[in-house]
Amino acid sequence: MFELGDLVQMKKPHACGENRWEVVRLGADIKVKCMGCGHLVMLTRSDFTKKMKKIVQLAAEVDPSNEPEYLLPADIKRPRI
Repeated sequence: MFELGDLVQMKKPHACGENRWEVVRLGADIKVKCMGCGHLVMLTRSDFTKKMKKIVQLAAEVDPSNEPEYLLPADIKRPRI
């Protein structure tokens, strides 16, 4: 389905006009980051799956040099266990 670092397209664009989002947190809630302005939004998993249109790029295929707002999956803080 989708994983940490994937770029997804939502059904409606963000207020800045960008429609691509990076998945930066997975769990019961999913946090996504706008690739246009860097705004972070947290959605429940069910809301996210309803509002997501498609996966634009998998995390392994993203070129961070072309995406100024992109966080590498290794740089995303993971919760301590």
